Amino acid sequence: MPKKILAVDDERHIVRLVQVNLERQGYQVVTAFDGKEALEKIEAEMPDLVVLDVMMPYMDGFEVLQTIRKNPNTRDLPVIMLTAKAQDADVFRGWQQGVDCYLTKPFNPMELITFVRRIFKSLSEAEADDKTYKL
Repeated sequence: MPKKILAVDDERHIVRLVQVNLERQGYQVVTAFDGKEALEKIEAEMPDLVVLDVMMPYMDGFEVLQTIRKNPNTRDLPVIMLTAKAQDADVFRGWQQGVDCYLTKPFNPMELITFVRRIFKSLSEAEADDKTYKL
């Protein structure tokens, strides 16, 4: 079963770029175009990872991230921020709120894929370690 990734951005061409590149790597991609829709899709689709923009209508990415981290069912959901907000204060805020990776636009799709793979590899290694300790 392929890993499911939610791509969230109010710019449809960015969502499409993320979607096409991740699907080429064998991932299943679902999409959302604002923060409110992102939270609805997280609940309905239960993705394995979220690629999240910051500047969006209704709820910005930081608010979405806070909501994800406060919910016991989603607090461990990996989140990659993919945003034009590149100021040190914005990057720091993302890390402080628990983002797993912070990428700035313009971005190289292969860099995004590398971070997605790295996060999934780290999660599977942690899962294997957990199983070892429980034996």
